[in-house]
Amino acid sequence: MALDKTFIIGDIHGCRGLLEKLMERIDWDPEHHRLVFLGDYIDRGEDPRGVVDLIVELRERSATVDCLMGNHESLFIHYLNTGDPRLFLANGGKSTLVSYGIEGYVPAAPLLPGGHLDFLRSLKLYVELEDYLVVHAGLRPGVALENQSPEDLLWIREPFIHSEHDFGKVVVFGHTPFRDALLMPNKIGLDTGAVYGNKLSCLELPSREVIFVRP
Repeated sequence: MALDKTFIIGDIHGCRGLLEKLMERIDWDPEHHRLVFLGDYIDRGEDPRGVVDLIVELRERSATVDCLMGNHESLFIHYLNTGDPRLFLANGGKSTLVSYGIEGYVPAAPLLPGGHLDFLRSLKLYVELEDYLVVHAGLRPGVALENQSPEDLLWIREPFIHSEHDFGKVVVFGHTPFRDALLMPNKIGLDTGAVYGNKLSCLELPSREVIFVRP
């Protein structure tokens, strides 16, 4: 089935209220439109668990919802697998632990709702559309997609951000916050600092309109 529109939503970081507000602004039709999330659902904001709850609900409503892994989800999975909280806490993980009611730094996977654990394990590193490549952080210039490292896909800033390299498709990404959506010929950045009191942004395709909401 051909999908009429695609909506791509930037980094949410626990701001469930803003996500609800944004979903009311866009005219997403679960049967005819694709919905893509760029990752970083958790950490720093007040309600990481609530954000995951809402996205899990959206995925249950539609098979056309794609969810990418962000570097923060990667760090959370590492903590759940190892019980080592250091990198996770250094990157704003405390709000996520509080949100889930997790106390102490032991392997916490059994303390997560089963659907949330399944959600984390299902996250993708990228989504390829006809004219766009959707990834959390970006791509290393000059490296074929199949050879990109997960570390770069989740963490890269430079040399990607200001590169004028032709990646073959326009790269839509999050991870690096901007005051307004970054619009370049070869890339579109959609992390607009929602958790820092700025905007939560969404790119509508094929129109390339950027829709956003403020706190």
